[in-house]
Order: sequence, then C-alpha cells, then structure tokens
Amino acid sequence: MIKVKFFTFSPIHENTYLLYNEQGKAIIIDTGCYFSAEQETLKKFIDDSGLVPEKLLNTHCHLDHVFGNQWVYHTWGLELWLHPKEAQMLQLAPLSGEKWGLPFENYSGPLHFLNHGDTIRLGADELRVILTPGHSPGSVCFYCEKQQLLIGGDVLFRESIGRTDLPGGNHETLLKSIREELFVLPDEVIVYPGHGMATTIGYEKTNNPFLR
Repeated sequence: MIKVKFFTFSPIHENTYLLYNEQGKAIIIDTGCYFSAEQETLKKFIDDSGLVPEKLLNTHCHLDHVFGNQWVYHTWGLELWLHPKEAQMLQLAPLSGEKWGLPFENYSGPLHFLNHGDTIRLGADELRVILTPGHSPGSVCFYCEKQQLLIGGDVLFRESIGRTDLPGGNHETLLKSIREELFVLPDEVIVYPGHGMATTIGYEKTNNPFLR
C-alpha cells in the first residue's frame, strides 16, 4: 500500500511528494526543496523512516518543481524520469530561476522518459502515467487506481487550474486534458496537487469555476 507524504518547499510554496510502502521503498516526485534546510527536512524524514528512495520523477519541469533534482541525484544517485517534451523545459529552468531571483544548480544527470500509459512500480503497487499537457507541454499525472489517488502536478487545483501564460502553456489544451483524462476518473480519486491542498475529482467537477 502506498503512503503519501508531502512537504511544501521554496518561496514558491511547491508541494514535493514522497510515496513509500511498507517495505521502505520510496519514490520522490517534484523535488522542490530550494534551501539547504529544506533538503535536510526531506532527508531527515527519509532517514528516520528507514526509507530507500528508488526513483526520481517530475510531473513537469518548471523551476519550482526541479530545484532539488540535482541534490537528490547527488544524495541518492537517482536519475530523473520525465516526459520527453519536458526535457526542453528542464533546460530552460535555470533561466527562469535567474529571472525570478532564484538561481539554482540544475539537474545534470541522465534522463529517462515516461510516456502516456506507462506503468511505474513501487513494490506491488502501480502508478499509471497520464499525459495532461496545457500547463506545460509534457505535464503528466501519476495515478494509482487501486488506492484512487493522483499526483497531479500543476494541472488541477482545488477550485482552480494551472496557469497557462508560461512558455509552452495553452489554456484550451489544459481544459481538454482535465476533461478527457482526469474527469473520466472516479469521483472519489484524491488529487494531490503541486501547490495548495488536496481535492477530489468529484469536488472539482461540481465546484471548479474553470470547468463548469
């Protein structure tokens, strides 16, 4: 069974997710820790819980979701998994960091690519990759059907959606992704977003002003 732990990091208040199971195996998603104290917070929880991180994933590669990728690579030797269309966004992230006054060391290790429909395994549990472009060209969500949970990145928020005014963003594409890929999931599915509090598919169908 997957357990979900999240940490809100950086001046941009990004949610970094740690998924782990009873065997102590873990996946790190969207490492947004910017300050060394945030890195220590994540590492301490992992060490104190006796966890072994096995994979590093990105839902997308805007700067606030990749701040800590290089640190994870150096600390645990984890190579990055992302959608092919996010490789260019990863390259652009340091320029965004300079623009926002948040310089950082970008990930420099090997890249591994995830595509729509791929399966990511954590022990006996599975996450399915769902391609949901619009906020970013290769934004993906990670869906655990057995536990009805979704790590959603910046696609869908509680009563809101991801911004589409950044490079590669498209408002209509984002709405199409949500309606055709996420709103077909059961209403009970818990959505863990890249910012803010969790929500459910059913709640957003009824209450999200962008999607009524």
